[in-house]
Amino acid sequence: MSRLSRFAVLIIIAAFTLASCDGLFSVENPGPIDEEALNDPDAVPGLVTGMSSDFSLGYRVATYWGGVWADEHTHSGTFSAPTIFSRGELPPADIDPWYQTAQQARWVAEDGLERMQEVLGDEFNNSEETARAYLFAGYSNRTLGENTCRAVSDGGEPQSFEAHFERALDHFRDAEDVASQVGRSDLESAALAGQASVLAALGDWEEAHSTAEEVAIGFQHEAIYSNNSSRENNNWPGNTIERGEYSVYDTVWEGVDDPRLPQRVVTTAGGDTATAADGSTPWITQLKHETDADNIALSKGTEMRLISAEYMLRDQGADGIDAALELINEVREFHDIPEEVTANNLEEAWSTLQIERGKELWLEGRRFWDLRRWHDEGPDSPAYHDYLEGRDTCVPIGQSEQSTNPNI
Repeated sequence: MSRLSRFAVLIIIAAFTLASCDGLFSVENPGPIDEEALNDPDAVPGLVTGMSSDFSLGYRVATYWGGVWADEHTHSGTFSAPTIFSRGELPPADIDPWYQTAQQARWVAEDGLERMQEVLGDEFNNSEETARAYLFAGYSNRTLGENTCRAVSDGGEPQSFEAHFERALDHFRDAEDVASQVGRSDLESAALAGQASVLAALGDWEEAHSTAEEVAIGFQHEAIYSNNSSRENNNWPGNTIERGEYSVYDTVWEGVDDPRLPQRVVTTAGGDTATAADGSTPWITQLKHETDADNIALSKGTEMRLISAEYMLRDQGADGIDAALELINEVREFHDIPEEVTANNLEEAWSTLQIERGKELWLEGRRFWDLRRWHDEGPDSPAYHDYLEGRDTCVPIGQSEQSTNPNI
């Protein structure tokens, strides 16, 4: 299928998506859309809507599967892939559904930007849709970089996973430029927050810190979900509240009294703790994503403060403890948590930072990366975290890619 034909399909999908919005749109299926219609700037918003849809589809899986890859929740159900993941194993065949959707989101955004440049011409850098598209390209690459062992793009040869972070950085910088040009400060902040996170991932902590400082603490940019169709759901209530496929039981977060960790013990009619879907695990459900229409954060100003706190510990060691704790407590104050955290030494400061980051990003698809990077620094580093010891620390290239890519 040609690139132009693939975009015709994307526009058709976007049209069906819009048609499903009860009360907002009343449209009839127009049938096949002529490819020439794509050469119209009016088609661009639908194209970017398609990018959003594909990104959210892959990201929802990264949040609940990623929670099992990490330490955020226990698999307490009967689904086969998470059962394997719970043993710390990430086989190519089992992670393949996520791998394909994540790669599709990246391709749709990056190839879509090329198409938009052709269609919009001189107006390409004067469109807020361009800024949005760059953000989807940036966040899709960041997601792949944070989770995969190797970067593979469009049938090419495997590269270091950091190649995804480098692509993400370029896209976020382009998003910032366009957002500034069109006066969209919210998209500009999302681009800055995205940059800060990938700069940290690439080890440029000083630049990550200075970029993070430009983002207001109350800022939040999200992946979008809705109740319009099953494709647009975040899938969290069905997996955790209605059916206990995942439980907070036996995690470091179980029973922690913190507004960032909302959870509830599910009880029987007799008042006992109910068992989850596997019939044996105590069922403690998350309440962070209570409806299928709850959006999921991609970047937050609170995370930016924790990036700066980590920079202080990395750059200044024990001399940076006070500055790091001040930033951590600023985040806690933002959430109306009255108790301040303290640390008597560098080891305690690192432990506090890692716990606070875990609380702040709980069930948002980011914890696996944190545990991975801290683990990879090794036991001699004050940042070392041992949770992934003896477990797979990254997602391999998916089985379908391995079977069809001649460069692997």
